[in-house]
Amino acid sequence: MTTSSRTLLIREAACLATQDDQSSEWRGASVWCRGGFIERILPSGEDLTPWIEQANEVIDARSHVVLPGLVNTHHHMVQSLTRAVPAVQNAELFSWLRGLYPIWSGLTPEMVTVSHQVAMAELLLSGCTTSSDHHYIYPNGIRLDDSIEAAHRVGLRFVATRGSMSVGQREGGLPPDHVVESEEDILRDTRRLIETWHDPSRGALLQIAVAPCSPFSVSPSLMRESAALARSYGVRLHTHLAENDHDVAYTRERFNCTPAEYAESLGWLGDDVWHAHCVKIDPTGMKRFAHTRTGVAHCPCSNMRLASGILPLREMLDLGVPVGLGVDGSASNDAGHLLNEARQAMLLARVRRSLEPMGCDTGPKAMTPRDALRLATRGGAEVLGRSDIGQITPGCCADFALYRLDTLALAGGAVHDPVGALLLCSSGQADMTLVHGEVLVREGRLTRVEIEPLIARHNALARELVSGVS
Repeated sequence: MTTSSRTLLIREAACLATQDDQSSEWRGASVWCRGGFIERILPSGEDLTPWIEQANEVIDARSHVVLPGLVNTHHHMVQSLTRAVPAVQNAELFSWLRGLYPIWSGLTPEMVTVSHQVAMAELLLSGCTTSSDHHYIYPNGIRLDDSIEAAHRVGLRFVATRGSMSVGQREGGLPPDHVVESEEDILRDTRRLIETWHDPSRGALLQIAVAPCSPFSVSPSLMRESAALARSYGVRLHTHLAENDHDVAYTRERFNCTPAEYAESLGWLGDDVWHAHCVKIDPTGMKRFAHTRTGVAHCPCSNMRLASGILPLREMLDLGVPVGLGVDGSASNDAGHLLNEARQAMLLARVRRSLEPMGCDTGPKAMTPRDALRLATRGGAEVLGRSDIGQITPGCCADFALYRLDTLALAGGAVHDPVGALLLCSSGQADMTLVHGEVLVREGRLTRVEIEPLIARHNALARELVSGVS
């Protein structure tokens, strides 16, 4: 049977939180899918017999809350090899990077592929079905194709960004000279990747984006040329911006402007651009982001881990800035649980507003559970330029996350509000995760990947990588 004809019925969900334009939530509704896309939502009480008879697979969701698959807008998956490295456990961004660059210079193609499988598996188990990844260091014959190979094996919907670093310490940048690339090579390889792998079609499982790393590791000329290249192919643009005070100070000292002004001067504002972090973006910059529909990948756990600060999330949303969530690198978050990232975004937004002067919205009013869930679904989809994911509505991709409601973590909470409980109670694992109609997690277990030998190989490579640095 061809994939285009395969049918799926998710039947009688305890709660179906669609994240559609009306934020509809249905009790007892079912979802009919064909060929990886949603065709119809069947309301409670409809006779399911004819649908069950023609379905290739029927999933009983009577004990589940069903969400659209979560969307992760910023990650560095290879960093799962360097989680909890003692030397940088208590470092801020710049010293953290200086401590890890020498380790990452020992990466190999196998390390990239294995670490990406681990990171993708972790995301899938949290209910994430789409993820971008920002890989920007290419020693020892590594290519972005090594990341793409992992996505093919695991089945995650993937936006592979061709990251790059071209300005080393000798030219005033942060990374060591031996880990940067020539700008000519960067642009040539980026063009190759787009022409080889990018799929612009609705429902695409693999897309490429162009992603020079940061103001302190690439030149203005590379930023400009990367933007021109991306727009000539119609692909998206991604980078880091205004992550912490040192990042802002670097931009001011070197380029005599704010990070937002720097981005705008290089053509890096627009509805085809998303920036990671933006913790220290200024009010004027936020307004320019809103006016140009420039997206932000909010990474609350990483921002807390590195003490970078608290994103002005409520202010951005009120202005109309597109915001999605990102788990960020596994060595600056040390986890890849996107539902937990949504929970942390909610809690951190409440804390930040409680610290504001009297007269503004305070505490709990700043971010509701459903606001946070919206960031993890529709928000992420918009930031990645995808109208076909992030919601359960006819015509969109059959990407779903199903969470059991009869678990210890949700005991007492799910009976009152099954959707709110996912964000207010402990962040559990998904019972089932589906991408394009294929079950990739079933009863909390991955279906394509045997996880135990993968973890064993990953741990061996992690030891080898870190022990190789004198």
